[in-house]
Amino acid sequence: MKKTVLKYGGYGAITICILFLLSWYVFDNLSFVSQEVLGYTSMVLALLFVFFGIKHYRNKENNGQITFGKALTIGVLISLITALVFGLLDVLYIEVLNPSFMDDYYASTVEQMKQSLSPEEFKERQAEIESQKAMFSNPLFSFGLMAMTVFVIGFIISLISSLILQRK
Repeated sequence: MKKTVLKYGGYGAITICILFLLSWYVFDNLSFVSQEVLGYTSMVLALLFVFFGIKHYRNKENNGQITFGKALTIGVLISLITALVFGLLDVLYIEVLNPSFMDDYYASTVEQMKQSLSPEEFKERQAEIESQKAMFSNPLFSFGLMAMTVFVIGFIISLISSLILQRK
């Protein structure tokens, strides 16, 4: 099981890194909303290795059988590897590769709010966003948030994959 988890967790981690860096270089001129959609799509694509890892373990290492619990364990561990690597990549991106990202994102968010909210609502939301800016600029918080996001998506994919692939 350990070999399968490391192998498919590695595949997921490599995939999410390649898709992230590719989208950064190729699609860096897209709006933040489009980049967010692209980011979630990349996460789901990379986490498809959860399904393939469980299926590989069932068919190649466990004689075509796997319980729901064992499948879920494998899926969660694969997701955890992918999530941790993505969390590290996100910190590297924000701290080293694109240190102006948070300021740019904040400016874009404020501009969108100016256009869509009344002046009173804008002042309230701007104060909220301003207080959150420092928190989101913290590398440890950023790591945790991004890793948790990938992990939650991976957990959902693990549940679905475990239900589909279980065989006693």
